[in-house]
Amino acid sequence: MMKEIFICIIAGFGAGASTGFSGLSAAVFIAPILITALGVPAYEAIGISLASDILASAVSAYTYKQHGNIELKKASGLMGAVFAFAIIGSIAAYFVTDDEFGNKLFGTWMLLAEIAVGLRFLIFPVTGEKDPLTVKKSSPLLLVICGIGIGFLCGFQGTGGGMLLLIALTSFGRYGFKQAVGTSVFIMTFTALIGAASHFIINGWPDMSMLVTCIISTFVFARLAANTANRITVKQLNLITGWLLLGTGILLAIFENI
Repeated sequence: MMKEIFICIIAGFGAGASTGFSGLSAAVFIAPILITALGVPAYEAIGISLASDILASAVSAYTYKQHGNIELKKASGLMGAVFAFAIIGSIAAYFVTDDEFGNKLFGTWMLLAEIAVGLRFLIFPVTGEKDPLTVKKSSPLLLVICGIGIGFLCGFQGTGGGMLLLIALTSFGRYGFKQAVGTSVFIMTFTALIGAASHFIINGWPDMSMLVTCIISTFVFARLAANTANRITVKQLNLITGWLLLGTGILLAIFENI
């Protein structure tokens, strides 16, 4: 029992830090750690991850709203697509992960994704500067298409939503960087809520001690990370996030093969 609680706190630390520093989904940390270290079924681990995202994203969204950095009108189509396809993704994930091979495949895929995202921050840091791929005008259709893919991915594996929303809003919605972050965390609050609810309705409640520990630890560390993030440079943010993700992914990969 104590081992489970300790590992959940570690998972919450990584999830909260990545959310507070860069707006990444809690599932980037929590799901692979629960699957690899505790043998939690992948579908259950993703549900716990999505539930842990709700409070962390909500607090961030509230902060951005106070500074006028949430714009929902241009993102309404994207938001609707994300919400609808998060449910579809949750249903699809249930059938993919409903066996030992599916759990193993899912755990391996999420470890590789964690390492890849860590390398992305180290090699191609997010600076907040204008993206050279940004279209000249806002494209509502492209935003909806992005929303379909992002929603399905969030429901299916719980990861990628925050970063992909940021890219979609800046590239196809002509959003400023801070406005894109604020809008994306607002959308992720409800996406995580819908995804978590879908998982729990389909699969039942997960282990409550793990669920509560992950939610509380993610929330606490997200608050601490967000406060720290406001006092350090963008370069330092990228380095911290990149090494946090890369190091955890490598350690879990080694642990899995011992």
